[in-house]
Amino acid sequence: MANNHTAGAAARTFAPSELCQHMLAKTSKGTCGPCILYLEDGTIFYGRACGAEGTATGEVCFNTSLEGYFEVMTDPSYAGQIVTMTYPQIGNYGIDETDVQSAFPGDAVRPASAPAMRGMIVRDMCATPSNWRSAVSVPEYLRAHGIVAIEGVDTRALVRHLRDNGSKMGIISTEIFDVDELAERLAAAPTLVGENLVKTVSCPAPHEFVAADLPATHDFALAVAAPARQKVVAYDCGVKRGILEGLVRAGCDLTVVPWDTPAQQVLEMNPDGVFLSNGPGDPDAVVETYEQVQQLIGKVPVFGICLGHQMISLACGAQMEKLKFGHRGGNQPVMNLVSRRVEITAQNHGFGLLFPSLGKLIPELSGGETEHAADGDLRAWVRRGIAPVVMNERFGRIRLTHVNLNDGTAEGIQLLDAPCFSVQYHPEASPGPTDAHYLFTAFTRLMDGEENYLDIDTAKDRLAGWNFAESENAATEEN
Repeated sequence: MANNHTAGAAARTFAPSELCQHMLAKTSKGTCGPCILYLEDGTIFYGRACGAEGTATGEVCFNTSLEGYFEVMTDPSYAGQIVTMTYPQIGNYGIDETDVQSAFPGDAVRPASAPAMRGMIVRDMCATPSNWRSAVSVPEYLRAHGIVAIEGVDTRALVRHLRDNGSKMGIISTEIFDVDELAERLAAAPTLVGENLVKTVSCPAPHEFVAADLPATHDFALAVAAPARQKVVAYDCGVKRGILEGLVRAGCDLTVVPWDTPAQQVLEMNPDGVFLSNGPGDPDAVVETYEQVQQLIGKVPVFGICLGHQMISLACGAQMEKLKFGHRGGNQPVMNLVSRRVEITAQNHGFGLLFPSLGKLIPELSGGETEHAADGDLRAWVRRGIAPVVMNERFGRIRLTHVNLNDGTAEGIQLLDAPCFSVQYHPEASPGPTDAHYLFTAFTRLMDGEENYLDIDTAKDRLAGWNFAESENAATEEN
């Protein structure tokens, strides 16, 4: 249960009783020690340890995905965060480590493909998975990588608290139960705002990522990658492996470079396009990246995803806002203002673009409107069926292309006077739906010089990369 902590509260170990431990030992849970979650506002949750022993601090957030917990665990965008899974049971289908999303190649400090998140919170952790692809259980994986985790928490109550009061810094521990000491440690921990977490998850040196790097274990579901025909330089700001795979499957020959690679060095590689990846934390703190993006726009086609979208926006001189509790999950509805289709998207971010900060509306391209909505809710454009355009001081006309239907925030932009576009969400379905798969195709069309590169049959495109689509087409031709 949750309690409001007051100064001087007595220490509490909340250790399971001898009888409780005896009973647990007879179940799949086995023996487990106590664990505590303490939030910066004094809210406390007690539970059981289900990961590594230790203490971890970070921003407590929540993810609403029904599946894909391993992809969430290994997404570098969760650096600095303690992740709460809203689905009640986690781990029931285990882990196949070829599904790992961290593309980090490893260095002397951090091993390859290591999870970046600092802790995990679940209602019920399954220690005995059942799935033909499973090689290890979630608790075993967490312990192997030193990730502290707690189960037995009322995650519904925790998520309601975060929704009502906003994301909170928190501390999770299996060794400290004195709430005053927890509060002191948490107060001394760095916050997410103003901290550059990208440099902690980016690759240390340039490296290639090609079709040979695609996991063979996915061949049962995914079609063969298209032949590589376009050279792309990808900025690694904490890139998900699934996004690199999506680019390769669309026909890109990738060279992945560190987050702070100079623009001139990238241009000397003579790429057909530049990709800006997802990544963790406060975009305003990643100055070295968006300053390079500012030099790249207009000289080479550019596509950005998530943090990459924010880098493009900042390069255009826009302002960012920290969202109350962010967008994290595989069920975020987004309206594509260009195609007028709704996309169910996978998202993971706590900051967002303030679209009006890009410039003043161009009335003749914005339904006659001259002023941005005072409340900042962009769903007004959804209702009117208009993709508004502003005049940006740096790069000319910029169109709003995508809007979040839950809260009316910006989800995508397109520069009309330079070959550049971006979205705030993840199109690679790792985890999540495949509605936005067309964005990889759009990037290849942009590099080909097609004017209407976003004009794509999204329903047809989303099926193109799957084996069952080929089987279905073959059956249709036979009949």
